[in-house]
Amino acid sequence: MSPPLFAVAELGCDFTLPGGLPWQRRHITALDAVTLSIAAGEALGVVGESGSGKSTLARIATGLLPPSRGTRSWLGAAMPPGPHPGIQMVFQDAGSALNPRLRIGRQIAEAPLLHGLIAGRPDDFVAGALERVGLAAALANRYPHQLSGGQRARVGIARALALRPQLLVCDEATAALDVVVQAQVLNLLHSLRRELGLALLFISHDLAVVRHVCERVAVMQAGRVVEVAHADTLFCTPAHPYTHALLSAVPTLSSFG
Repeated sequence: MSPPLFAVAELGCDFTLPGGLPWQRRHITALDAVTLSIAAGEALGVVGESGSGKSTLARIATGLLPPSRGTRSWLGAAMPPGPHPGIQMVFQDAGSALNPRLRIGRQIAEAPLLHGLIAGRPDDFVAGALERVGLAAALANRYPHQLSGGQRARVGIARALALRPQLLVCDEATAALDVVVQAQVLNLLHSLRRELGLALLFISHDLAVVRHVCERVAVMQAGRVVEVAHADTLFCTPAHPYTHALLSAVPTLSSFG
């Protein structure tokens, strides 16, 4: 059996909150013995309440945050600390993730130029990157504040794809969008997965979105993974009491009637 595209094993992350005196400092375990794997082309959803460790997991997966313990592996080989070009992140708030002082085209081309991935004219590369996510090439000359929220979200995806990753980590990537634009961006991600063979680590508080996007789902509680199952199995017959509680808290039409 071939190794997974990406995996973490016994991952832990601790934080120390500052205090005036040593005994006033608080030590928090954000992740505790998290073990997960993602196959090539697979979408793995991660759900859980606020503070369960989802965003910490995303930042460690992308190398933006070092773990306190545990390992990351890529195709079965241990990964060194720091970012990996095969893993890119799509952030929740594309507006704050983009540099307000740089034009969109420069922000998309910057990393590929650094890694030697642009053989021809940067303008042609940027135009292709924008068109792939459904945006006009002319937007390359605009600044982030001149774009709508949906356009900024698409630019965030285009920038992430510019390094030709095999895994996209989406940390609440559609949470800040209205439902119509959210559906458009989710459909775009679905099309890109089929076109490019992308794997997704899809983090969201919206269980309906996760069920629609992901083949498997991991449930996190207090920094630990308490259940991992196929999406249909997890949503129909949850095994862990916390998963059952999460699903029970989702409002339905009968909740209002």
